[in-house]
Amino acid sequence: MDKAKEKVQRFRAREQRILDAALELLLEHGEEKVTVEQIAERVDIGKGTIYKHFISKTEIYMRLLMDYEKSLTDRLKTALAAAEQGDITAPARAYFESRMADPSKDRLFQRLEEKIIALNLAPEMIAELHAIRNSNASALNRVFERRMEQGVLKKVPAYFYYSTYWALVQGAVELYHSKSFSDVIEDREGLMEFIMDVGVHIGDISGRRPQQDEGRPGGESAGTSSFS
Repeated sequence: MDKAKEKVQRFRAREQRILDAALELLLEHGEEKVTVEQIAERVDIGKGTIYKHFISKTEIYMRLLMDYEKSLTDRLKTALAAAEQGDITAPARAYFESRMADPSKDRLFQRLEEKIIALNLAPEMIAELHAIRNSNASALNRVFERRMEQGVLKKVPAYFYYSTYWALVQGAVELYHSKSFSDVIEDREGLMEFIMDVGVHIGDISGRRPQQDEGRPGGESAGTSSFS
């Protein structure tokens, strides 16, 4: 392998280890207690090496936030292709499965973003993050509009659906961690699946939900209804 390419690969691999270590520490200790020194120690590198990759701890956090949003973008692209083949609920499942797969991580990222915005720490990176998110929202809104035109969804402004998706996830994530509800909720994972299923089918007026998929989160099978 070319030495220059090998050097770049090592650099990128170390950068990913830094991001992975930062996320592990954030989930273990919370954002208020994590330091660059701790991240460096977790990766087994010097503190100065961290700054070869990131100018600040805030930049590390913003990269985590943007990578999280980009992972949703990738899943939506695959889901939109599946929708074109007839799996009309694929985009909805992609959204809910992406954001509800790890409630602790989603909740952490929401807190991080709110604090970074409140302190005005990285306005340009926040703008980039929101551009990615808005692109994802636009992709979902086009799905909602097309399904409303087909008479599958109740006709409301498309952003009602996206906003409801967001609200369901936020509420689900908070409920997942709520100490007030800890004695009431016996099956947290089952509850998350139920909320996801509600979200995937919200506004559906087609009456064509397949019986065989009931009980499976998000469950309509491909080919049950035309997307195009």
